Amino acid sequence: MFAAREAWRAGLWAPRHWAGNIAAGVIVGVVALPLAMAFAIASGVKPEQGLYTSIVAGVVVSLFGGSRVQIAGPTGAFIVILAGIVAEHGVVGLQLATLMAGLILCAFGLARLGGVIRYIPLPVILGFTAGIGIIIWVGQWQPFFGLPAVQGHFFHEKLWFLLRNLPALDPVTTAFGFGSLALVLLPRKVDVLRRIPGPLLALVVATAVQGLFQFPQLATIGSTFGELPRGLPLPHWPGGGLDQIVPLIGPAFTIALLGAIESLLSAVVADSMAGTRHNSNAELFGQGLANVLTPLFGGIAATGAIARTATSIRNGGTAPLAGVVHAVVLVLVLLALAPLARNIPLATLASILFVVAWNMSEAHRVVRLVRHAPRADAVILCLTLLLTVFADLVVAVNIGIVLSVLHFLRRMASSVDVAPMAIPDGAHGKEGVRALQVRGPLFFAAVESLREAFRSESSPVLVLCLDQTPFADATALQALDDEIAAARTRGTRVILCGADARIRAKLSRMGTLSRLGAGDFQPDLAAALEAADGPDPKAA
Repeated sequence: MFAAREAWRAGLWAPRHWAGNIAAGVIVGVVALPLAMAFAIASGVKPEQGLYTSIVAGVVVSLFGGSRVQIAGPTGAFIVILAGIVAEHGVVGLQLATLMAGLILCAFGLARLGGVIRYIPLPVILGFTAGIGIIIWVGQWQPFFGLPAVQGHFFHEKLWFLLRNLPALDPVTTAFGFGSLALVLLPRKVDVLRRIPGPLLALVVATAVQGLFQFPQLATIGSTFGELPRGLPLPHWPGGGLDQIVPLIGPAFTIALLGAIESLLSAVVADSMAGTRHNSNAELFGQGLANVLTPLFGGIAATGAIARTATSIRNGGTAPLAGVVHAVVLVLVLLALAPLARNIPLATLASILFVVAWNMSEAHRVVRLVRHAPRADAVILCLTLLLTVFADLVVAVNIGIVLSVLHFLRRMASSVDVAPMAIPDGAHGKEGVRALQVRGPLFFAAVESLREAFRSESSPVLVLCLDQTPFADATALQALDDEIAAARTRGTRVILCGADARIRAKLSRMGTLSRLGAGDFQPDLAAALEAADGPDPKAA
């Protein structure tokens, strides 16, 4: 169910809800203004493209997403991915990859894969988000300190270049950077300013100072990118042809995967704050539709923005109207205030991204998990973080998930127990009957336990009880079939009992039941012991 329709059914489009949602939309629009430009510049594109993204995605996701309080736009999590795509494929390649990612997200939603995305483990999520935060922080040293253009391809090369050139920082640019950083953080410390967004305060003050004094060595939006255009461009094909599609498949899937994770995380946070319940499949479809449309208007990749969504909820946003109003505010800014943007210092935008990077890293949660979580989870987190920083986000996430799955399988395998089972006093059964019980799922990682248990038994009759086995896979069933055949060659009769209907059907399809003697598959232990008291049907 789309957010707009769900809000209509809940009566949230009624006039009595307008005031709160309009106020929330105005505040979020003001907060989104500096962030959208900062994220765009850090991603390697023009500042107005961040505004276009916030406008188009803000409307589309608010109306067609799966959460009625979600606010979408460019986010810090995308910076590393988008900057890499721009460096390799150009802006046109980025927009084509974004469009392709939108189609992939729509397909995810239509295939109802929203629930699957949520199975990514917390250590992996914390690891790659903290790694992205570190990359963003280091990546903003150049505009913050007024350093030369960064050289190097890998993170360690860029970091070493910045450290070597740090003594050559520009004093005026650095002063603007630290002054802006103080202004961004000031509202958190001063009660009178608490209602003013820190990024907006820094943006207004720094822009006014530069407009008054015109420091020639200070890089600004105007000196770097020129004037911001007024208004939203008409939809158009971004460019590029079919020959660019294949090289962009990998980047498109990366954008789609990260967008899915970020949007669903934001929707979960919104649910906890607003008491709502999002539809994960509709959310993926709405995010996909937004990413199909934003490149047609000159925008870049977008997803649910946790900070802007939380700001909307805290200020009374309860319906998609807040997201639409936030987009309208940005359109009005482009129409009326675009000429003033030429004096916005890039050092100020870098200071805003410093705070974004710190918030993204969630250092307190990372430290807490490393200190108190199981050792394997702490190792997976640290490895994912390091791979994100020094290798590649996709590599980091893939390896993190694979290691998490392998660790889970090891724990599951260790929980499977194939142990001797006591035969009740007074039960039927001739001498030499032994019983084993499988406790836990019988799957491929538990095959070795099953084989060891079988090969340690040499009694004439072996009863295998499966009443505590919830499921079994083909690998384990094939191993069981092999061990039954091997036991028969050793002169041991095997009787199975206690398996539920699903496992019995699988045993039948594998041919195991047909290879057992008649009566060697019983419903419970008592019946199996009675069958053991009789003659061996295979021997007969």
